[in-house]
Amino acid sequence: MRVTKYLHSCLLVDTGAARLLIDPGRFTFVEGRVTPEDFGDLDAIAVTHHHPDHADPDALTAITRRTGAPLLGNRESAEHLAAYGLTVTVLEPGRHHVNGVTIDAIRADHEPVLAEETPANTAYLVDGRVLHCGDSLHPALFAHQGVDLLAVPVLGPYLTERLVAGFIAQLRPAAVVPLHDGYAKEFFITQRYDTYRPYVEQLGITWHDLIRPGDTATL
Repeated sequence: MRVTKYLHSCLLVDTGAARLLIDPGRFTFVEGRVTPEDFGDLDAIAVTHHHPDHADPDALTAITRRTGAPLLGNRESAEHLAAYGLTVTVLEPGRHHVNGVTIDAIRADHEPVLAEETPANTAYLVDGRVLHCGDSLHPALFAHQGVDLLAVPVLGPYLTERLVAGFIAQLRPAAVVPLHDGYAKEFFITQRYDTYRPYVEQLGITWHDLIRPGDTATL
């Protein structure tokens, strides 16, 4: 299994049997370092929630038209993206089989933000091996302790490094891919990774530095 990061929270998970793109949001494309054409053939596209840094309507329109892959998400995301002419297949919490990939949809609350409303966030467990949290560090995810790869937000207005480190320690995955860092300069991202890595590695967990578009972790 190969997991490729395309900036911020956008991951392409290639299971060998299927290719699932998760959270192609605005920060992935804003600098022109990644385009909607860069992902190749896809079997499905999933969004954790409707914030534009996770679900860019323009990019989603281009990707779905080119690939014909179904767009997956929770009910609130479906309602929001319908305003942009996008049809989302709603994944209720539970296990789903979509075009050769098994996806467990997990209701995991978005971390609190300075807004009147916080969107519904759905985390995804792919083939029982890769857990993409979206913007959540919710205790519901502790049920998946020991997962092969945890994709977790490491920068954001709703978290601290100690909060993230404690969450990783609770989940004890075999490896970590850092997410939600696409709005920061590379020198700052590198600095933050250098802070997280020793803590994570002392727990016996592999830390993957996926900074540039197309950086890949192999399971």
